[in-house]
Amino acid sequence: MEVKDSNGTLLQDGDAVTVIKDLKVKGSSMTLKRGTTIKKIRLTDDPDEVDCRVDGSNIVLKTAFLKKL
Repeated sequence: MEVKDSNGTLLQDGDAVTVIKDLKVKGSSMTLKRGTTIKKIRLTDDPDEVDCRVDGSNIVLKTAFLKKL
């Protein structure tokens, strides 16, 4: 299974990514601002999603809104 970011770059476990668009997190009042760096992502069973930890919360993000650093 290949997991790709918004530019088509392959992602792997432990990669660092940045958010390319302001995202509201469902079920929380948190908003991820554009340019936020997320380290140590984890791949999921779905090639369109990655699991990560932001500000102490585990969240799942769509790869369409991420860019590999």
